[in-house]
Amino acid sequence: MASCFLKVLLFVMLYLLLTAESNTSMHTATTRDYNFDIRLQTATRLCETKNIVTVNGQFPGPQIVANEGDSISVKVTNYVQHNITIHWHGIRQVRTGWADGPAYITQCPIQKGQTYTYKFTILGQRGTLFWHAHISWLRATVYGPIIVLPKHGVPYPFAKPHKEVPIIFGEWWKADTETVINQAMQAGGVPNISDAYTINGLPGISYECSGNHAYKLEVKPGRTYLLRLINAALNDELFFSIANHTLTVVEVDAVYTKPFDTDVVLLTPGQTTNVLLTTSPKSQNFMFLMVASPYKTGPARFDKSKTIGILEYSNTNKITTNKPFFEPSLPNYNDTNFATKFSKKLRSLENNKVPKQVDKHYFFTVGLGLTPCNQNQKCPGPNNTKLVGAVNNVTFVEPKTALLQSHFFNKSKGVYNTDFPTNPLVQFDYTGIPPKNMLTKNGTKVAVLPFNTRLELVMQDTSIIGPESHPMHLHGHNFFVVGQGFGDYDAKKDPKNFNLFDPVQRNTVSVPAGGWVAIRFTANNPGVWFMHCHLEVHTSWGLTMAWIVMDGKKPNEKLPPPPSDLPKC
Repeated sequence: MASCFLKVLLFVMLYLLLTAESNTSMHTATTRDYNFDIRLQTATRLCETKNIVTVNGQFPGPQIVANEGDSISVKVTNYVQHNITIHWHGIRQVRTGWADGPAYITQCPIQKGQTYTYKFTILGQRGTLFWHAHISWLRATVYGPIIVLPKHGVPYPFAKPHKEVPIIFGEWWKADTETVINQAMQAGGVPNISDAYTINGLPGISYECSGNHAYKLEVKPGRTYLLRLINAALNDELFFSIANHTLTVVEVDAVYTKPFDTDVVLLTPGQTTNVLLTTSPKSQNFMFLMVASPYKTGPARFDKSKTIGILEYSNTNKITTNKPFFEPSLPNYNDTNFATKFSKKLRSLENNKVPKQVDKHYFFTVGLGLTPCNQNQKCPGPNNTKLVGAVNNVTFVEPKTALLQSHFFNKSKGVYNTDFPTNPLVQFDYTGIPPKNMLTKNGTKVAVLPFNTRLELVMQDTSIIGPESHPMHLHGHNFFVVGQGFGDYDAKKDPKNFNLFDPVQRNTVSVPAGGWVAIRFTANNPGVWFMHCHLEVHTSWGLTMAWIVMDGKKPNEKLPPPPSDLPKC
C-alpha cells in the first residue's frame, strides 16, 4: 500500500515539475483545416458487401490531430440522401456552441448538397476524444478519432511512449441502420441488435468470414505504447483486455488521471481512455489476442459476441497468423462488481477545480417508461403502449427548429418550455417495485442556468421496465464525478461520502444499474447544451434533455452570433 502511494506521489510531483518548467516556452497556436465529404462507400464485412455512409471514403473516418490551443476548421459537404451533422464529442466548445453539432439542438442538419464549416478552438484540453454523426443512427459508421496533443514543449505527465495508437471500438450491422431504427420507431418495439463488434472497423477472427478483417498491432520488445481507446459503439458498454499484458490507465475523456494498473478496461459508449502498454523485454513467439466484449445490465437482448484483434511481437514487417496464441480472460457480461471497482479507481491528477460550494441542486431520474401509441399504430406494450426513455419522467420531443437558434433570437414560443423539473414529479422507491403508472410525459423542456452557476446533479436509475446502466453525456462542459452508489440516493447520508479532493473529471459517466451517480460542474459556457444517454436507442426514445446557460456580463462570457453558413431547417 505504501509503495503504491509513493508511486502516485512521485508521478504527481514529476507532472507538476515538468509542467512548471515547460510552461516557460510559448506555444504558437495554429489553425488546422479539414474537409469532410459525406459519401456512400462500399464495404465488405461478415461475408457481405453493402454501402455505408462514410467520411472521405474511410471507415472509421479520418483523424483530427491538433495541439491544445489550436483552432479547427472542418468543411463538411453532404453528398448522401440523409441529413447529417457532426458532433465533436468532448470538445467543450467554449463560446462556439454553433459548432457543437447535435441535430435540432445547436443546429439544423446539413441537407443533401449543402456545406457547413465547423469552427472551434481547443481550450484547456489535451488527450483523446472523437467525432461522430449526431443525427438518427448514422453514428454507426460516421465516426473517427480526435487526438489533442499538449502544447509544443509541454510533456506528458509520464515518459514519452514509443508509439501512439488509436483503437476505436464500434458495432456492425448487416442491415442498414437507418432502416433498423426507423422500423423500430414505427412499430414501437426494440430495434434489432448489431451483428458484430469491431476494432478500428474490423470485426476480427471470432466472426465467420472475418479472417482477413482483424485488426493487427505489431509491437517491439521492451517498448511502451500509448493506446488511445475510444468506445464509438452505438448501444453497448465494452470490456477490453490484451492477453498477458497489463494496462496502465493515465487519462479518461481527455483529462489526466492518477495512474493505476489493470488487466481489463471498461468503456461506455462515448468514453475514451488512454492506457500505457509496456511490452515484454524479450521478443515473444506468440500472438496475444486483443478482445472486447459487452458489459450489459438491462433486460433487453444484446449481442453476446466479441471482437478480437491481434498483438504480435515482430522484428520484421510481416505479421503471421500461424503462431500459437494467448487469449485474455474477461469479466462476465453482467459483472457489475468489476464495473464498480474499476470506476472507483479513477481519480483526477489535478484537483483544484472541484466546486466546493453549490448554488443549485438537481435530482434526475433516468430510465425507461411507456407512452401510448397512436390509434392507427399497433404497439407491443400493454394497452397499446411503446417503450420510451425519460429524464424526471419527461420524454424529450425533438423540435423542428434548433433550440440554440430559438434561444439566441428569443423565439422560444412554440419551440421549447423552460419548466424542466428540478426533481422527479412523482417520488417512489426508484430501485424497488415499479409504480403502477409507468407512463411518461412528452415535451421539449429545458433547464435554464444563470452564467457561472455551480451545479450539483444526482442522476438516479429507476426500476421502471428494469434497472439498467445509462452512460450520460453532457455537451459543452466537463464535470466531476463526486459520488456514486446503489439503491435510492439518500440526500442526508450519501453526500457525507462525496469525494471533493480528487474526483475524476469526465464528459460521459455511467449511471449504475439500480444506483445513482452525483456530479458537479460550473455552468460557465453560454449556449444550449444537450445531455443524453449515449446508448443510441435510448437517445432515439427520448432519454435526453437540454440545459440553457445564459450569457454572463462580460464580453467574453457571451455567445457570439451564428456563422453565416449555419444550416437552415
